Amino acid sequence: MNQVARFHLDKQRGKLMGVCAGIAEHFNMDVTLVRILWVVATLAGFGSLLLVYILIGIIAD
Repeated sequence: MNQVARFHLDKQRGKLMGVCAGIAEHFNMDVTLVRILWVVATLAGFGSLLLVYILIGIIAD
């Protein structure tokens, strides 16, 4: 049976809630790149991703 990689927060490498660090680990990316992309996308989306970040932080793990 195939094992599916599940998303989880990475609170050891996380700065706030561990969301970006968890995303970076899940997709095997650099955590700094994920943080920069998240900030740029949040600014481009007029802050809408801030709500998404908080929801992921509350719901995950």
